[in-house]
Amino acid sequence: MKVLFAGPSLSEQSYDRSGLDVRAPARQGDLHRAVLDGADAIGLVDGVFGFVPSVWHKEILFALKQGVRVLGAASIGALRAAECAAYGMEAVGPIAEGYLSGARVEDADVCLAHAPAELHFMPLSEPLVDAEATIAAMRLAGAASDSEAAALLASAQAIYFADRTVEGIIAGAGLPPAFADRYRALRVGAKTADALLLVERLKSLPVGRGPAPDWAFVESDPWRHYLRQAAGTAAPS
Repeated sequence: MKVLFAGPSLSEQSYDRSGLDVRAPARQGDLHRAVLDGADAIGLVDGVFGFVPSVWHKEILFALKQGVRVLGAASIGALRAAECAAYGMEAVGPIAEGYLSGARVEDADVCLAHAPAELHFMPLSEPLVDAEATIAAMRLAGAASDSEAAALLASAQAIYFADRTVEGIIAGAGLPPAFADRYRALRVGAKTADALLLVERLKSLPVGRGPAPDWAFVESDPWRHYLRQAAGTAAPS
């Protein structure tokens, strides 16, 4: 079984889901449960944070120790892939590779606000990685001058992730509202592109778990506490 955790990065995208168990953006415990459910491979794209505990590095290590391939891209998947690469988690796409190389360091670069599952996790704000790629495309296409592109980039970087919208970026740059049309015409969905790369990579993986890595998984006190909590909240059989 191949499990994919995705939400706003693939919102309303048409892609082949055959062979994939597509689940909502991950929170703490979801990858652990996927392993217990029998996952052979896991693709982590989107996750939640702030109001609930986010995906835990320890559960990623648990999955890897069971021989489960774990791929990360685009959003929290890119962050965790860079953080757990030394243990075998696989970074997919330019965003994850940027974090892995140290070229990108801020978690907030991939953060956004989004709607709930009932609205297909529709993005409600513009992630900085998409804004940066779009502004570069505008400059390359001659839709923004060097000074306009610099103003747009500075504006995008200055806005809190949940408040960053196309209109807000344009206004913050001191440019006329009509620039929003130029922006949308050339918009680059960097996160979506990387998420789709992960989908293809995940689908191409062979069936079955691989051998366990040679490093030791340490059952720390926090891990044992988590397991007790998980057992206490599990639904009765």
